[in-house]
This record gives sequence, C-alpha cells and structure tokens, in this order.
Amino acid sequence: MKSTAYILLTILALLQLPVHAQEGEGRYVPETDPLVLEKLEKWQDLKFGLLMHWGPYSQWGIVESWSICAEDEGWCRRNNPDYIQYKKDYENLQKTFNPVDFDPARWAAAAKKAGMKYVVFTTKHHDGFCMFDTKLTDYRITNDKTPFYSNPKANITKELFDAFRAEGFWVGPYFSKPDWHSEFYWWPNFATPDRNVNYDVKAYPDRWEAFVQYTQGQILELLDGDYGKIDLLWLDGGWVQKMTDEQVYKHITSDNYKFTRIQNQDIRMDELVAKARQRQPGLIVVDRAVYGKNQNYLTPENRVPERALPYPWESCIIAGGGWSWVPKARYMSGHDAVHMLVDIVIKGGNLLLNIAPGPLGQWHDEAYRLLDDIGGWMKVNSEAIYGTRALEPYKEGKVCISKKGDRTIYIYYMAEEGEPVPSTIGMTTYSLPAGAKVTMLGTGTPLSWKKNGKGFTVTMPERLRKSPPSKYVWVMKATW
Repeated sequence: MKSTAYILLTILALLQLPVHAQEGEGRYVPETDPLVLEKLEKWQDLKFGLLMHWGPYSQWGIVESWSICAEDEGWCRRNNPDYIQYKKDYENLQKTFNPVDFDPARWAAAAKKAGMKYVVFTTKHHDGFCMFDTKLTDYRITNDKTPFYSNPKANITKELFDAFRAEGFWVGPYFSKPDWHSEFYWWPNFATPDRNVNYDVKAYPDRWEAFVQYTQGQILELLDGDYGKIDLLWLDGGWVQKMTDEQVYKHITSDNYKFTRIQNQDIRMDELVAKARQRQPGLIVVDRAVYGKNQNYLTPENRVPERALPYPWESCIIAGGGWSWVPKARYMSGHDAVHMLVDIVIKGGNLLLNIAPGPLGQWHDEAYRLLDDIGGWMKVNSEAIYGTRALEPYKEGKVCISKKGDRTIYIYYMAEEGEPVPSTIGMTTYSLPAGAKVTMLGTGTPLSWKKNGKGFTVTMPERLRKSPPSKYVWVMKATW
C-alpha cells in the first residue's frame, strides 16, 4: 500500500493547483553562454538536491508567507478574520524568531549522506523577510528587532552556504521577486487585493523603478562575494515579469482571470542577469515560470512528468508536511523517495527535495530518518544516478533504463514494498547490445542474459534473490 505522502503528491499533481504551481512542461529558450552551458551540463550530472523553505512563518506552522496575501484560497486561509490585525501579527513574528538550534553543519552532513549534491535555500520569500544580512531593509534576520541578531550564526544564509560548501555542495539562493513588505511593491496608499503590485506601474514609474533597484540590489548583494561562490540563482514569483500590453490584455480577458492587478512588472531581467554573471561567471539562472532565455531549466512543482522533457528540468517535491514547517509533518517513506528519484532520473531530470526547518532551527526526526534511508540505497547504487541521461523507452512496467556515455546502460527494477527479487528481469521494447556484460550493483556478480525478441531477459541467481544488495530498487549495469 502506498504511503500517505505519496498519495498526497499524486492528488496534488492531479489537481495542478493554479495558485501555487509552477508549470514544468512549457516552452524553452536554450542558453547560448558557453560557461552557462558547461555548468548546466554539470548540474544535470548532480541529479539530487535539497530545498529548504524557512522564515519567521515557521513559528505558526503555516504555508510560508501566503496567508498575508488577500486572495481567497483555501490552502492558505487565515485563522483570523481581521486581515489588518493578522498582517500586523505576522510582521511581528520577526520579534520572536530565535532559531537557537540552527546547526547547518548537521543538515549538510545528513544531506551528503543521502547523496544530495546541491542546496537551494530561501533567502527571501514573498513576505520580504530576509534570511541574510541585506543592507537594503531592516526586515531581516540580522536586525536588532529579531532576537537571533546577536547570535554568531545570525547571517543564516552565509552560515548555511559555508556549511554546505564544506561538504562539497553547489549552493544557490531561492529569492522571491515580489516583496509584500516593500512599500515599493505593496504601497500603503492602496489596498492589496492580490499577490501583484498594488498600484499602476505606468502611473507611478518612479515608485516602480525604486522597486527594480531594490530587487536588483538585494540579488546582487547575494552574488557580490560575501556569500562565496554561487552556482545557481533560483527566482520565484513568476507573475513579476515583463509583459506587453497585448499579453496583459490576454490575461485580463481570459475566462479564468481572477487577479485585479496583473500588469507589466518588468524588473529588467536581462540587465540583472548580465550584472549577476559579471560577479558569478557561468551562473545558472532559474526565472521560474517565465518564458525566455533566463529560465535555464524548468521546475515542475510537486509532480513528475509522464515522459522525458527535451530540456534541463528539476522536479521540486515536498518530502513531508508542506513547503514550510508544520508541527506534525508526515514524511514519505524511503521506498517512495527512492522510487521517485529513479523515476525522475531515468527521464533525464533532477530531484530537488524540500525539507523545512522548524522555528528553533531544527528538522523533524523523520527528515533525518528519510535521508538516512535514501543514503543507504545510494551507498550501493549512486553510480546509476549521477551523470546518467535518459534513454528511450525509459520505463516498461517495473523496469527502467538509463545510460551513461555510449557504452553503459543501467537497468532498474522498481520493486513493490515487500516484493522478493523475481527470477527474471527484462523488457520487451528494448534490447541490450550483443556481447554486453551485465552485473548487479553492490555485488559485481555477473548475470546471464539473453535476447528475447525485441527485448532482453536477465536471469537472477538464487543467491541474489535471497539476499539482494539493497532495498526498494535493484540496479543492474550493462557494459560493452
């Protein structure tokens, strides 16, 4: 029986909630910068990363900062009918946020053991609260209004990036383009009916320009060197984007239109990316859900595409609870996590698994249990994850395939929970090259195989059937 977490993910994928989803399958504009292309190829080799949503909102155990947005959505509805008071109370969370158990070295060690290779961290969510030492706002973790400001680890982003780099990780800041705290975005002169900028950008160009400078300034702070080498920039809030009058009109006249302030919200991404890459050459930029050259890879959210996609991509998936910390989060099983990782990898994608820290800076014990479980499988089978590429037909029933270079194929058997190793494993739609040598990862045991019509069949010896080298997914390697 599938775990609760897996079922929940399936439901989310089916619903494809329009408010909080970032579509993965869409148009793609290939990158032309040779340094970025080189780095993007290396990123595709990494396959497995860690995402963390964290901020003062963790004290309430809510859906990140979405409840201060005045949209009527059930998944982020406020528990206080007085919106003005709720927003004041929310902003006062800054004054009680004191994550004294913050230990990024422990997180980095656990993630490394699980086989993760890169980390993306929320330096700023839509609420505008900065988890780094920005000089452009007092609404930050290092301001004296926040009790944690005097802690030696107060610049959380820097401490976290340093800890993960020490374990060999690539690092990247998650950064929200909209900022609901900034008066340059949500101007107190007007109400805030939805997630968008709440004034007419054309009518107040100076105010919008101030927001552009503020946003670019904060991003460049993260890239100027104080935070070390940055490998990727992960931008969220895709409604902040350049739009023509025709595109705006198409949105506001569509049948499903429900926002009041959608308009051209141009923060001059081309200009920003050029400045960013002057500071961090080869920087991968992910301008999520915005068609164009500044979306170097696409990010289907909480779902796995049915087939391989013809461009670099990454599924960002909740490991347990929600994107942000909830008190009694239920995490997916190791079985479901490994199956998901393999399903993504054989289709040519990466998995970015989200684990949310709590108000004191701790992870749930179940998060460590999950990563340890994944790590046990990766210890045996990681070579069938890193550096692989999609190979048609990808999957047939419980059997999957991928390739590494021109002379290596990996064969994965996706076992059901408690299922014994079958006597034979094969496919009917793909055959191994003549003369291929097949071994089981974790043992090196040679396996006999034969061509079977347009497919192949591998015979599993009794010894391996009784004592397989790993759980969840058994992997064979074919070379020639």
